[in-house]
Amino acid sequence: MAEPPTLLVADDDPAVRESLERTLKREGYRVVVASDGQAGLEQLKAGGVDLVLADLKMPGLSGLELLKATKTVAPDVDVIMLTAFGTVEEAVQAMKDGAYDFLTKPFQRAQLIRLIRKALERRALIAENRALQQRLDDLLRQGAVIGTSPAFQRMMMLIEQVAPSSATVLIQGESGAGKELAARAIHERSARRAGPFVAVNCAALPETLLESELFGYEKGAFTGATGRKEGRFELADGGTLFLDEVADLSPVTQPKILRVLQEGEFERVGGTKTLRVDVRIVTATNQDLVQLVREKRFREDLYYRLNVITITVPPLRERREDIPFLAHHFLRVYAAKNNRKLDGFSEEALARLDAYAWPGNVRELENAVERAVVLARGSVIEVSDLPGSVVGTAPRAEGVVTIPMGMPLDEVEQRLLEETLRYTKGNKTLAAKLLGIDPKTVFRKLKQAGPEESGPADEEAAAT
Repeated sequence: MAEPPTLLVADDDPAVRESLERTLKREGYRVVVASDGQAGLEQLKAGGVDLVLADLKMPGLSGLELLKATKTVAPDVDVIMLTAFGTVEEAVQAMKDGAYDFLTKPFQRAQLIRLIRKALERRALIAENRALQQRLDDLLRQGAVIGTSPAFQRMMMLIEQVAPSSATVLIQGESGAGKELAARAIHERSARRAGPFVAVNCAALPETLLESELFGYEKGAFTGATGRKEGRFELADGGTLFLDEVADLSPVTQPKILRVLQEGEFERVGGTKTLRVDVRIVTATNQDLVQLVREKRFREDLYYRLNVITITVPPLRERREDIPFLAHHFLRVYAAKNNRKLDGFSEEALARLDAYAWPGNVRELENAVERAVVLARGSVIEVSDLPGSVVGTAPRAEGVVTIPMGMPLDEVEQRLLEETLRYTKGNKTLAAKLLGIDPKTVFRKLKQAGPEESGPADEEAAAT
């Protein structure tokens, strides 16, 4: 069991000191006492204190001076000031100096306990947010695209396998899921990492402009072409060209892309000289290319050239374990951009983020966090700072798994296993018990899905 919080009571009145000690011990707290501010500071320096209750008026080192010393010695420890009637103005000054709150003597026991619980909850929240930030820092130091969920890890394993090759890759996924980030991850893990990464959104440019952007043009090729311009293929020579929304390529442009894939050559618009390039092509789409091929809207031969390797970016609703890490990452980014100092998210705010369906995926989450950073009134992001669509979402019920109609049975089984492991916080033996299967089955299925580290306890369970 976790150790109970330790409270330091610093008060020069023995009666008040003893009364508080008895009350707080009955509530289950560990209590250390000090008869003045200096003794309180010595207790604080010894470590292990989670919260300070300090009388404002004490001989020697006053409560205000103890507060300032606390913020130097143990900045994470909150201080609640205890003040007699008539010194409220000084208590307000203490709040300005960093006190969590103050109580005016005599105070009610319920009022005291409620304030202590709120202060300790805040401390726990800050510690939890700090742990998330540390985990996020570790992920970023490893050069990882942010994610720890099984679905995300399966995608990253495939990226690691594919990246060193020269194969053309087709990335599929919903809008906002992070297809370009997956493309960049492939480039950064390839032998071409020192070369350029050039991205083109095929849906953002009209047909005539897209062709000149991709292949470049010669002087006089069209009205306004006052000089030669290199295209994206030339700019990406020796590196990677990422064609986003490739399903929107026109029938005129498709065969020219196919030629580059097959022969590695092209001509600029208005030019006659054949140019050769060494470019790896990675494409992405949120559309069904197979259906487009059937409808004769996309060339079948081009589809097979692009679809050598397919990587699917999972939607955010299928990688909910990553929501806290992504949210904290975006909070850090936009807090820095807006010059805001924020400690993280409240527990309820994180619960709402976890419960929301995120139809706009990671991009929608990023926008929601940016909005919350701008609107936040306190030191943490609260539910009231989130968009109305997210606020209106009831927190997701623990132990409930939603399976969409039409999902293949093997995927249903995998989803159920992943959600059960999430519910048990990675305890594979408990997950097996909840699912009514042998622990060996859990390990076998995880091994089939991809390598995963196992703790000693897990290995022992698997062997039984």
